[in-house]
Amino acid sequence: MSAPVIVPLTRERFDELVALITALADYEKLSPPDAAARQRLYTDAFERTPPRFESLLALCDGVPRGYCMFFETYSSFLAKPTLFLEDIFVMPEWRGRGIGRAIFRTLCRIARERGCGRMEWMVLDWNEPAHRFYHSFGAERLTQWQLYRLTENQFLVDDTQ
Repeated sequence: MSAPVIVPLTRERFDELVALITALADYEKLSPPDAAARQRLYTDAFERTPPRFESLLALCDGVPRGYCMFFETYSSFLAKPTLFLEDIFVMPEWRGRGIGRAIFRTLCRIARERGCGRMEWMVLDWNEPAHRFYHSFGAERLTQWQLYRLTENQFLVDDTQ
């Protein structure tokens, strides 16, 4: 295997991204994107200005074996952008070959080039390989912040509530 090549997502490779997202869903025992979600992903990546997210593919011998999806948020305290990593995934049979490291190093370079004050992401509590991977870069697990979530059916529809 040659060294992984990290490339931005293109329209021509969109179906390969969806295949990798589906593989991640299988790994995490979640439902993959349905047809409507796939259309939203395409629209949000290619038909919005600016795009809602960016994605990189990790190619090994020209074939996508991993990907990441990221976007910027903003820190009011740092007064700098934050690079938020939504997904990073390498096909299980391709792990241990430097693909994840190549993706993560590329993200760190992008964050540095954009003047980000930090990078953030979430990891499932059971995903020990991911915890070890991030710790190998010197990342710290935050314990003082708790993740909360509202889903779209919980959004307030009336300002009087």
